[in-house]
Amino acid sequence: MEAGPSSLPTVAANNQAQSHPLPQTHFYSVEYPGYVQLASVPQAIHNLGGPSSLETAFKRGASKSETLVELRFQPDDPFVHPVPGEVVANNSVVMKVTRRRRRKKTVENASDGSGESGYIGEFKAEAVGVLHKTVRFRSMVDFQYRPEADDPISRLRSAMDRMDVQAITSYRIPPEKEDYSITTSAPSSNTEPAAASIAMNIDPQLMDQSNNSCNSPLQSAGQSQTQAEAQVSRSNLRLFPPPIFSRQSIAQSYNFKGNPASIVSTVVNEETGEERKRLINRMRWKGYGPATITFSDTNTPDKPPVNVEAVREQVDQKILKKLEELFVQRPVWTRASLFNHVSATVAKEIHNSKVILPLVCYVFHDGPWRDTLVKIGYDPRKSPDGRFYQRLYFRNANHPINRPSVATRRQERAAAAAATANSADPDKEEIKTSHVFDGVNLTKETAAFQLCDITDPMLKEMIENPDDIREVCDERDGWYSTHALERIKAVLRLKFFSLLDGRPATEEECQAVLEQAESESSKAVASSRNAKLRLGKHNMAKGAMRPEEAAAFRLRAQIDRDKNATTQK
Repeated sequence: MEAGPSSLPTVAANNQAQSHPLPQTHFYSVEYPGYVQLASVPQAIHNLGGPSSLETAFKRGASKSETLVELRFQPDDPFVHPVPGEVVANNSVVMKVTRRRRRKKTVENASDGSGESGYIGEFKAEAVGVLHKTVRFRSMVDFQYRPEADDPISRLRSAMDRMDVQAITSYRIPPEKEDYSITTSAPSSNTEPAAASIAMNIDPQLMDQSNNSCNSPLQSAGQSQTQAEAQVSRSNLRLFPPPIFSRQSIAQSYNFKGNPASIVSTVVNEETGEERKRLINRMRWKGYGPATITFSDTNTPDKPPVNVEAVREQVDQKILKKLEELFVQRPVWTRASLFNHVSATVAKEIHNSKVILPLVCYVFHDGPWRDTLVKIGYDPRKSPDGRFYQRLYFRNANHPINRPSVATRRQERAAAAAATANSADPDKEEIKTSHVFDGVNLTKETAAFQLCDITDPMLKEMIENPDDIREVCDERDGWYSTHALERIKAVLRLKFFSLLDGRPATEEECQAVLEQAESESSKAVASSRNAKLRLGKHNMAKGAMRPEEAAAFRLRAQIDRDKNATTQK
């Protein structure tokens, strides 16, 4: 077709469209996923949580949790999961469109005499405000599961919503009947509810195969409908829905598979003699781990835990014998020092086994030997020689302990495996010294050493000095007196953090630290320690107060508060 001249009137270039100011009225909208009539608007607002919920979601500066609008199609049923909605920003203009209608004249058709009539409309549009926010429901609806309304748990939940105190206090846990499958009647007519007829549409192969008359794909024509209805069974597991089933907004392929570690176990009821079959997970966690005691426990373990002893024959006997020899040489180890005395292959096997260490050692939960591996049958609290195995730890604030990422750990394992494969003898025991502190070389950035692993001459002389030894082992200081242990800590702290700064501590600096410790009075030391110590029964070796000291501290604090209150009055 050829383009011809336009029949529209030509607008002059200097003519501009008339400007209209936008009204300052603000509107908010809800894209309700359902049919809403004028009479059902209050019910729709009630399903959205009420006017207060919408006001909170639409207010300026609302947090992300406040802008979540939940739509409940059945707000009176607490087990029906809501549909999540989201408040999104919008800059639309709300228009009011008015149409005037008038009937146009009838036009007769000359050929057959018929006539045509219709309406002629005039439209008028005006802006009435700006739409700033809109609630949209674009996420998938969560799975819905409605339990039995007559179940005791359902009645308890309803009573909690009504705040029915009598119903709540009268609730008792019903006995477990184990009737997980009950027989019901199938719907006999089309007048039954749709929910009741769902059972008849289930594939027979998915139902209980023991129910032959119900599960048979084909039933004989002579079988009566009454017999078929009487043999329909349904689940009675009394599974109550969680607050939410799925957080996935996109459907995914589930590919359900049964647990391959599950085995069928037969359980006999002692009262009735009835046998029932249950699924048992044979790979469940056995709870392997070293026996753990506290410093206040009087007895130490003299044998491994029963579940660990039962699998003694399943571990590598060569590694077990090697560990037993090491614990004969030294009855207390840290993990770092123990792994430094075996090959990388053996250390990896000990770490992965979880059973080998519990066969030869136990662990203190608190006290001077906290987190150390102690030989079974040995008690460092009974002999002053146990003081050499006490553990000192200083926190390095400049070295935060961050868990490495998965990629970093994978790279480290690959590098270690490559180094082991390239070595001439991967099982060769190469003793490492990262657990030793000699005052000159820095091997790690965290200070955690046993006293027997400190080889610095000055510290070693203080550690082996027999003059400041207690007669009874203390939970905080072990076998050392408070004064002697504080001197050891002060010098060790100075030497370690000096090495972190890149230089060894001088003899003059160490003497200055010792003189400063000597010059402090016992009262000042006690007050400074009380200011640092934490109340409660924690690890006293790390600065916790004894129960009697904590009670005295609270009493003094209350007396000071009463004095201050009296002075202010």
